[in-house]
Amino acid sequence: MALLSINELLPNTILLEVFTHVPARQLLLRCRPVCSLWRDLIDTATLWKLKSLHDSFITEDWDQPVADWKSFYFLCILRRNLLRNPCAEEGMTAWHIDANGGDEWKVESLPGAYGTDFPSPHVRNYFSTSYELCLKSQTVNLKAEGYWEELMDEVRPDIVVTDWYAARGDCGCTYRIRVQLLSADYSTLASFEPPPVTIPQWNDATWTEVTHTFSDYPRGVRHILFQHGGKDTQFWAGWYGPRVTNSSIVIRPKVTRNPAPSTGQHRPR
Repeated sequence: MALLSINELLPNTILLEVFTHVPARQLLLRCRPVCSLWRDLIDTATLWKLKSLHDSFITEDWDQPVADWKSFYFLCILRRNLLRNPCAEEGMTAWHIDANGGDEWKVESLPGAYGTDFPSPHVRNYFSTSYELCLKSQTVNLKAEGYWEELMDEVRPDIVVTDWYAARGDCGCTYRIRVQLLSADYSTLASFEPPPVTIPQWNDATWTEVTHTFSDYPRGVRHILFQHGGKDTQFWAGWYGPRVTNSSIVIRPKVTRNPAPSTGQHRPR
């Protein structure tokens, strides 16, 4: 009596259901090479949409078109803040100090002198600048973070950059930000660098969000440079320059219905 294979015993719908419970990398590395049927099933958009639903990346009523469900799924798995220590919980760890003027960078606790509470209670600290220019940066290596070259070059997912800044209420200051998408040899492929923002003395110390989305950028992006900082306008000893915290770089799936990005808007909260 001939033995039946699993492919003969189980209909494709059951195999797809089984595959939704297998980790994505194991599907590609271990299951896909087994046979042509498994390869074809694993390559279907149906499987990756089912996995996205199973892992709660989408809901049953999802109606937004997705060009590539497999890439969508992997981008959802990878999605996180690529900046380390964004809220000064670990002092200055992970940040490269590019300029340390005046009395240098300092970590302070919210709300701080002449300050206001941050919109989110989860943010407890901020980085404070001084009377001469203070700048700090991080450079993200995308391959080291799990974003392979084909994904960045062919899919080109949205890269969303966010930062928050505020002034002391009793002192004016100037805030600046620069974000660059860099090639393997660190050439600049795309950049976001709005004019510096100057806040007058005797302001309301409101926290303001600035955000920018890179979309349809050139192929070859391998690193992201994030830099921000500033200084006070009164030239007072101490830490009277802009305060910054809760910075982020998030790579997310591009959904067709999403409005086109690159706002660079500053929104007080």
